[in-house]
Amino acid sequence: MRTTIELSDDLIAALHALAVKKGQRGYSRIMEEAVKHYLLDHEKEEGAWSVVGRMRGSWGAEEAAETRKKLEEMRKNWPA
Repeated sequence: MRTTIELSDDLIAALHALAVKKGQRGYSRIMEEAVKHYLLDHEKEEGAWSVVGRMRGSWGAEEAAETRKKLEEMRKNWPA
């Protein structure tokens, strides 16, 4: 899914540099990984995923299946 976020010029420059270092054309994967790690770290402290739990049943079957598939793909790349 696409979204818009505002970051400082310094952060954008650092993201571009890291993407180039990793051989990536853009920094979307880096941002996704950063957000994932942030949420996992805060899940332990604040129960950030409880919001997702409260949303159970609010999606249609197709949207839920698509989201489940995306989550499964992301989990394949999670560090052990």
